[in-house]
Amino acid sequence: MKRFYWGLLLFFLWGTLAVEAQTTAKTTFLKQRLQARLDSLQKANGFPGVTFAAVLPSGEMIQLAAGLADSVRKEPMKPGHRMLSGSNGKTLFLASALILEKQGVFRLDDKIEQYLATEPWFSRLPNARTITLRQLMNHTSGLEEYYELGDFMQKVKQNPARTFTPLECFSYLFDRKPLFPAGTSFGYADTNYLLLGYILEKISGKKLYDVAREQIIKPYQLTKTEPSIKQSFWDLAVGYSRAGGPFPFSGAMVQNGKLVFNPQFEWVGGGFVSNAADLATWAKGFYHFKPVSEDIRAQMRQGVKANTGKDHLYGLGMQIRPSPGFGFGYGHSGWFPGYISDGEYFPDLDLALGIQFNTDDLRLLKKSTHAYLLELTQLIVQQL
Repeated sequence: MKRFYWGLLLFFLWGTLAVEAQTTAKTTFLKQRLQARLDSLQKANGFPGVTFAAVLPSGEMIQLAAGLADSVRKEPMKPGHRMLSGSNGKTLFLASALILEKQGVFRLDDKIEQYLATEPWFSRLPNARTITLRQLMNHTSGLEEYYELGDFMQKVKQNPARTFTPLECFSYLFDRKPLFPAGTSFGYADTNYLLLGYILEKISGKKLYDVAREQIIKPYQLTKTEPSIKQSFWDLAVGYSRAGGPFPFSGAMVQNGKLVFNPQFEWVGGGFVSNAADLATWAKGFYHFKPVSEDIRAQMRQGVKANTGKDHLYGLGMQIRPSPGFGFGYGHSGWFPGYISDGEYFPDLDLALGIQFNTDDLRLLKKSTHAYLLELTQLIVQQL
């Protein structure tokens, strides 16, 4: 009888090892295929470098890179290299806001007037008395982009190391007409999130960076993600910005180990340095954000029509993009001078992806980050 049980145990162990070996072999082959595709895309299009990560349905993480992290020093891009993730950081701040909502600090459909009416400048905001917090979160407030107005860029150029308060940034909108009546259309602008952050820190007494660190970055083990509130970062790839962009800088965005200007002003509009693996991990985590109720998660994914692409929607801090054959993708892209990022989760596939390029020159990329993710998703689906 003992021999029978030992034989049965060995049989199951052998079967388990065989399955694991088969899975490992399949993942290894998939990594080779993905690496070949990334290498091909980088060489064919000529962009400096790219990092890519995927969290497979099995939970396995794939991390890859191609091209150069520094074109002058000929430093190869590595999977662990980090970049400024731009507006992808809105997902971290939106999740932080929902933690505060759960704690009873505010309600999504509260009007901002409830919290700002006593500010001496409040009536100078466009649509001041009709905007809700939800409308700030889904960019339907009618507020325009602050950094395209007045002398903001001139100030950045004159003193690249300077910092800006949120009030300094959204004051560029004072006494201007709104883009549209609040709640009637979509107009993407970082201004929405700077105003949101200003309100939430005022009424909660908490710093949103602290909330994000304690409630998201640590629990989800986003070890390569940190606030972009300085000019020097470890493992930062050199970003290359195109000439003629909105900011008065072009070429290498890192010189002598420092960013050529202080990214601090971006704050709740983005405000993080990250890598592709963290973007992929958090894309899945954000979609399933467990600290809030199912009702709030459903509201996160309830999108308004967005002008960011064909049939695109925008939820609460979340881009919702059609993915032919894969259902909808949920996540967020991001741009900062010299860098473009994207993190996206495909719930129908239980597949999360992150990608970063160290250039913002779309002429080199030739297509959107979402399109790159769809191409790589297709390859993954073929192999799984």
